Amino acid sequence: MSTHTEQQAEQDWNLWHEERTATVAAPYGPLSLTGTHWISDFPEGRIPAVPGQWREEGDELVLTAAAEDGLTVDEKPFAGEVRLTADRGPIAASRVACGERRLVVLSREGLWAVRDFDPGSAARRAFRAIEATPYDARWALPGTFRAYDTARTVRVENADGVERGLGLGGEIAFVVDGTEHTLQVAVEPDGSLWAVFADTTSGNGSYRFRFLRPAAPAEDGSVTVDLNRALLPPCAFADHFICPFPPPGNTLPVAVEAGERNRIDN
Repeated sequence: MSTHTEQQAEQDWNLWHEERTATVAAPYGPLSLTGTHWISDFPEGRIPAVPGQWREEGDELVLTAAAEDGLTVDEKPFAGEVRLTADRGPIAASRVACGERRLVVLSREGLWAVRDFDPGSAARRAFRAIEATPYDARWALPGTFRAYDTARTVRVENADGVERGLGLGGEIAFVVDGTEHTLQVAVEPDGSLWAVFADTTSGNGSYRFRFLRPAAPAEDGSVTVDLNRALLPPCAFADHFICPFPPPGNTLPVAVEAGERNRIDN
């Protein structure tokens, strides 16, 4: 990499890091998640921290509320019954709100939950920065994507202690200090890749695992594996996310001293 190209890559990384910090600190960023409430844990339909009554009915979640619950649905004061499906858009665009709080409907493997995002959360107030290693060109590695013949699903533990399926579409191969390593990856709808990985710094200088989101590979399978852009998972910012742990084979036997490492609070 030429000096000019390396300088541009460093500038791009600095901008990326600033944008990541702003996204995390935003009113409805991951720091604002104060609870993930699984409906199956509340057979009576009353979630102590959330107004209204919630029940599962087929492929929908039914919310019943009175005016005094203070809820809005589609930005209008709500009383009565409404049928909801999983929210797919931005947190701020969730159908149900309670003042500044956003109540986001989640469906995962046939189970329903309500997530409570509060811009006034203690975690958001305490947040100061994302600790990250300065850009280092030696961690921007040429790699090769190899798609699996058929998509695979592996069961992995999640941050909440529950095993769930993790879909995998292939692997990326790259070389660190003369040795080839591979990471299993999911293929996103836009063709980009997503890896959940750990390394020898995990839990010892960096968070216990991290995400990596390479761009879509070229037609020949070539892809840049830029470990400078290793990401903290959402559960590094709030305990109520259910991030998957790395699948078998995705713990690298090297120290990836690059990318985001930890959350820094005041």
